[in-house]
Amino acid sequence: MKKLSSFECQRRIGSHIALGVCAVGAITVMTPVFLILGYLVYQGASSINLDLLTQLPKAPGELGGGIGQAVVGSFIMVSIALAIAAPIAISAGIYLAEFGKGKWADAVRFSADVMNGVPSILLGVAVWSLIVVPMKGFSAFAGSVALAILMLPVITRTTEEAVRTVPRALREGSLGLGATTARTIWSVVMPAAKGGITTGLILAVSRSFGEAAPLLFTAAGSRFWNFYIDRPMASLPVQIFEYAKSPYADWHRQAWAAALVLIIIVLGLNVIARLATKQQQGGH
Repeated sequence: MKKLSSFECQRRIGSHIALGVCAVGAITVMTPVFLILGYLVYQGASSINLDLLTQLPKAPGELGGGIGQAVVGSFIMVSIALAIAAPIAISAGIYLAEFGKGKWADAVRFSADVMNGVPSILLGVAVWSLIVVPMKGFSAFAGSVALAILMLPVITRTTEEAVRTVPRALREGSLGLGATTARTIWSVVMPAAKGGITTGLILAVSRSFGEAAPLLFTAAGSRFWNFYIDRPMASLPVQIFEYAKSPYADWHRQAWAAALVLIIIVLGLNVIARLATKQQQGGH
């Protein structure tokens, strides 16, 4: 057996120590997450059933009912918000990655970073003053606008980073074959960066699904089915908030179940998006 030098021994010992520190750090970070998820499952799993997901809330003090209108409302508002934010944010991210030099690009990056750090409740107040007050009423459209503003900086910055990772040789090869810059971006750069762009969309949607503060000032809530965007609309985060602060034990039970449903929806969207991205990459 070859005898290791003192330098190689020190290097291996240092490597093992570094791996150990990383493992301890990962366990330390993940343990609270799993404890919270475990407690959430313990409290809410037994209350999840078809009635909870399809029925409307009962009157205060009555047992039973569900959160069906909140589930539907969350999907409607997040979908509208994504339709508003995605084209703008992806275009901005591509611009910053491909042409983003100078004061204008720096201003866009700075604005995106600032927006990403602004408390969501302030965005809700801003949308309330700009949309709710002039419309003289809460609405799903106002809630969607607030969520879209939350999505913009996340999608913009992740799109920029994803496009930057595309090798320069791909662009040069496409341009060398006679393609225009726009065609190169659309047919070469975008498909190569779709994994990172999809990740940004997932992060934005996941954050929006869990935001209650901006919806309290914009969409408010509703105890009834509503498919009109010019009227107040229920959402899961607001429903959880209302139920959690109530004095009724049955509403507390439903709040735990609704929180677990919210986690399942976010995890499900992540899994579906990841599988779709892998299939697309495999197809190419």
